[in-house]
Amino acid sequence: MVQKGIEAERLKEANTYKTWKKWGPYLADRQWGTVREDYSEHGTSWEFIDHDKARSNAYRWGEEGIAGFCDAREILCLAPAFWNGKDAILKERLFGLTNNQGNHGEDVKELYFHQVSSPTHSYCKFLYKYPQNEFPYSDLVHSNQRSRDEFEFELLDTKSFKNNAYFDCFVEYAKADTSDILMKITVVNRGTKKTKVHVLPHLWFRNFWKHNKRHTRPSIKSTSKRSVMSRSTRNGRYYLYHEKGKQLFCENETNNKRIYNVPNEVKYVKDGINERVVNKKRTVNPEKNGSKFAVWHKLKLKPGQEKTIRIRLTKTKMNDPWADFDTLFEQRMKECEAFYNETINNDIPEAHRKIAKDAFAGLLWTKQFYYNDVFKWLFGGPGEAKPQRSNLRNYNWQHLTNRHIISMPDKWEYPWYAAWDLAFHMASFVEVDPFFAKEQLLLVLKENYMHPNGQIPAYEWNFSDVNPPVHSWAVWHVYDKDKAYNGSGDTEFLETAFQKLLLNFTWWVNQKDKSGTDLFEGGFLGLDNIGVFDRNHMPPGITRMQQSDATSWMAMFALNMLRMSLELSKTNKIYEEAAAKFFRHFLNIAWAMHHIGKKDISLWDDEDNFYYDVVEMESGATDRLKVRSLVGVIPMFAVEIMHKDLFEELKEFRIRANEIIRTRPDLASLISNLDDPNGKGYYLFSIMRAFRLEHLLKRLLDEDEFLSDYGIRSLSKYHEKHPFVFEHHGHHQIQYEPGESRSNMFGGNSNWRGPIWMPINYMIIQSLRKYYKFYGPTYQYEFPTGSGNKLNLNQIANQLTKRLIKLFEANSDGKFQYHADDPDSKFATDEHFKNLHLFYEFFDGDTGKGLGASHQTGWTALIANLIMEMDED
Repeated sequence: MVQKGIEAERLKEANTYKTWKKWGPYLADRQWGTVREDYSEHGTSWEFIDHDKARSNAYRWGEEGIAGFCDAREILCLAPAFWNGKDAILKERLFGLTNNQGNHGEDVKELYFHQVSSPTHSYCKFLYKYPQNEFPYSDLVHSNQRSRDEFEFELLDTKSFKNNAYFDCFVEYAKADTSDILMKITVVNRGTKKTKVHVLPHLWFRNFWKHNKRHTRPSIKSTSKRSVMSRSTRNGRYYLYHEKGKQLFCENETNNKRIYNVPNEVKYVKDGINERVVNKKRTVNPEKNGSKFAVWHKLKLKPGQEKTIRIRLTKTKMNDPWADFDTLFEQRMKECEAFYNETINNDIPEAHRKIAKDAFAGLLWTKQFYYNDVFKWLFGGPGEAKPQRSNLRNYNWQHLTNRHIISMPDKWEYPWYAAWDLAFHMASFVEVDPFFAKEQLLLVLKENYMHPNGQIPAYEWNFSDVNPPVHSWAVWHVYDKDKAYNGSGDTEFLETAFQKLLLNFTWWVNQKDKSGTDLFEGGFLGLDNIGVFDRNHMPPGITRMQQSDATSWMAMFALNMLRMSLELSKTNKIYEEAAAKFFRHFLNIAWAMHHIGKKDISLWDDEDNFYYDVVEMESGATDRLKVRSLVGVIPMFAVEIMHKDLFEELKEFRIRANEIIRTRPDLASLISNLDDPNGKGYYLFSIMRAFRLEHLLKRLLDEDEFLSDYGIRSLSKYHEKHPFVFEHHGHHQIQYEPGESRSNMFGGNSNWRGPIWMPINYMIIQSLRKYYKFYGPTYQYEFPTGSGNKLNLNQIANQLTKRLIKLFEANSDGKFQYHADDPDSKFATDEHFKNLHLFYEFFDGDTGKGLGASHQTGWTALIANLIMEMDED
């Protein structure tokens, strides 16, 4: 598939942030609650700048807004604000509960939807639903003070949307050129009464001058009743044009008087516009200049009526900014539609095409400018006082300086990148923007991201935490997809990534294989509370845990590096030596999984035919933790299929590989014979040969264990009636929980004890398709287990895909399955709700109900890949 069209041409130009990607939806949905904005002594990130303080506090490291646009350095920001005339504050930012307020952790309490975006953001559309009655801030806080066993109290559970008393606020952007941004805000009255709404498009500078004396304060000043000019030493001049409205100005400076009860440094502070509109105070600059600006529109709307506000921000002085405004919007919309019509196969059902398109929209809208300098955060910048901190978080990451556009899991719940999330994001991004996918994967491998010891930064709360090593998988996936689409591979990208991944692989070997036996550990490894106890802090008396998942991830890592080195060997024979190295690494890990220590214990249990973690005691005894979870499924991910043609010219590799096999035939038995490919010339490299795969699939495809109507569960349902108990320095128990976790482990706001997670399901399906490529259609298995219905592995992959897609399809009640048990049928019956998709973090293992973050299109965007990769052959 070679993409054509105007948008695809723009993508080729936009491989830097100086052209068509210079501007985009790079603002966080929320900036508060992040580590880098926390200047409290004891590290109370959630409380330091709470929602109430946010309107008055000038942020240090980033900015936030509803459906905001900014340049790639977040110097100048553009976003709307709304006021229904009843709220105590302007609606400038989204509201939600902090980790300490929510019964299941942090949670956004708003209704908003990413509707579309082209890859270069030449056209974007966002929908925000704003109540006409007073926004129920206090009700949402107090009503969520409930137990973990209860559902969360959501915005639709309040009376705010009764009688459809709300506004649909559509925010659209179109680029006339790389620095010519058209903004359109359309507000629709969905209620039954005539009502007023205030709309205030804001333009402001991130406060980059307070903490950097090299930069002077920028300015925005009025140039006429319908235009203002912004001016900065960092980005020159921009002109903003508006058709109507009243101009309001203040400074993007903290209201110290309100927050800290000390005098303000300037007269007109950050919340001046809010105070002027809501409380009619004289808090805006009558001289009509400042570093923050809004144009105040007051609209009256009859039931069903809509009105549109037009804004243009450009580097060019214009006599008539509106002459081509509507034409340009229409043109960019058509170009965006044409791009997706070609990208998403027309043979795919329209409802599924919409799911994929919405997933890509969410993925593209959740890019964010991310700025974090750990050294300055810890010790202050030049000329600044050292912050008072008793909690020196990320002290060992003083080299880390991030100042880039980065794909976020979710810009409200997770306004910071997470390494393994990002790897999965790029598996989806490659479908629409391979340039960005490659850039992001290389970004976190750079010297100002990756630790000098080779560790990839995990996430802002603890860069030293250990995420699964899936970066190599993502690099190969992106390279292979890009090569398939374009006919040739980007070997410069592959080689650059390979060199840095060598460091990361070495870090894993040195840090997470304590005894040098090719058995690995890493604690939670992103799976939060999947263990019977906290795998980062094991009970006293346990000296080590041999982790099935950590070891399997490393086997996969070795295979990914083997595959990359073989590809690079085609043009540079030096890489044949690296290929032999990783071939041996893979064999060693595969052997170690089945021969632990002198007692020769295996992670594979011959009685249960499943992989388990093994713990070692101070006494020298070992014990398997017989928990049927994804920990025992992940070994199937360590699989690669390679064709014999790949090895024909690699003489050095063949010699070295055959020498390994000759001297260690016990290792050779773990893989298919290099001299004996299948009928189509493919070799199988896998921890699981036919016997183990068959027995694993019996459990995986059993509806009383892992197989749900909506995908693969993270824990076997067997443990619902048979909890696993581990008695060792206390009582430790794990039980199947299909929905939100009742455990406090890892904050209690995430759950791998039963729900369905999209990235792991995607890896399972990818692995099945690889096994099918080797075993072919003659190898068949029961699906579901015990049904008597036999399918080959490719057909099983398709059936799992269909179950996952069902999450996003309307059921017999007309509800999307992820809202199936919602007593409010608004998403099923209201024409202005029922076609709006949300992309949840994870899903109930029994009902498919959406759980966790509601806009985590990051890795749940993989549903688009599954839709596009359906293979019915």
